[in-house]
Amino acid sequence: MNTSHHTVLVTGASGYLGTRVVADLLRQGATVRAAVRSLDAEPALREAVRRAGVDDAGLDLTVASLTDDVGWDAAVSGVAGVYHLASPMTHATEDADLVVTPARDGALRVLRAARDAGVERVVLTSSFAAVGYSPKPVNAKGVREFDERDWTDPAAPELPAYPRSKAVAERAAWEFIEREGDGLELVVLNPTWIAGPTLTADPRSSLQAFLAMLGGRMPLAPRQRFGIADVRDVSAAHLSAMTTPNAAGKRYLLLADGPTISWLGVASVLRAHLGELAAAAPTEEVPGDELPPLVIHNERAKAELGFAPRPAETTIIETLDDMRERGMLGHGI
Repeated sequence: MNTSHHTVLVTGASGYLGTRVVADLLRQGATVRAAVRSLDAEPALREAVRRAGVDDAGLDLTVASLTDDVGWDAAVSGVAGVYHLASPMTHATEDADLVVTPARDGALRVLRAARDAGVERVVLTSSFAAVGYSPKPVNAKGVREFDERDWTDPAAPELPAYPRSKAVAERAAWEFIEREGDGLELVVLNPTWIAGPTLTADPRSSLQAFLAMLGGRMPLAPRQRFGIADVRDVSAAHLSAMTTPNAAGKRYLLLADGPTISWLGVASVLRAHLGELAAAAPTEEVPGDELPPLVIHNERAKAELGFAPRPAETTIIETLDDMRERGMLGHGI
């Protein structure tokens, strides 16, 4: 599907990733309808698009909520494809009604409306949280290894609300397509932790983790390994997922090449790049056993979507440079 000179719908358009996807679509010549919870988001969204050096004339906004059926029929009317990025983004609550339920029901509302409107394809933003947040034994090479065949168990009692919401919502989306999709195509993208220069006016999402380290609010680094995906590369993968014919019915892990990183490794990059400004970044991990190496595969995305990720260290450094240039490193430090 070629979305140039067509209208596409983007949910979650005012977010960290959403603003980048909107800007990239407009740059390619698409007309973008942005679904937002309130039109109060319009000035900031247009400013974000212009910050990317893109004309916002092809952007219009429509109001629709993950928790309400109202507005979705109008949102999908006449669109060639749907990018469903919107999902509750919070790690501060374990209340399923605040996170899991709107993530699942919102995905189903979007899919149902897209099917009824005759939309050809939906690209759904899921997460590595739906893939690799359940315990997995090390393999013969002594590493924990994940690819697109793996799933987080949403029924695991110790699973926090956010990864539970991503696993539940993605499973519900695939079940909908199988049972009542009626020809609607679905492609799912599962990025790891997203970083990279932001188009928003304030530091959001992963950028808050950098500020926590720099501000001394993370005196000990959590003992965790993870992949880093650059927001610019993740956006490019979204556009490719819509236009690649054989992507339908598949999920794709998105992250940088090379070894995964730890929070202590991130802190080390901060100190090396920022010097005294990163003096409060942690130098030790919380007590505990050493974690086995973690391998997350991105070969499918590279082979089929043309995914060409930046190195993780490059993403971290360019994120920090962007935040410093825009005065964001003063927030909370």
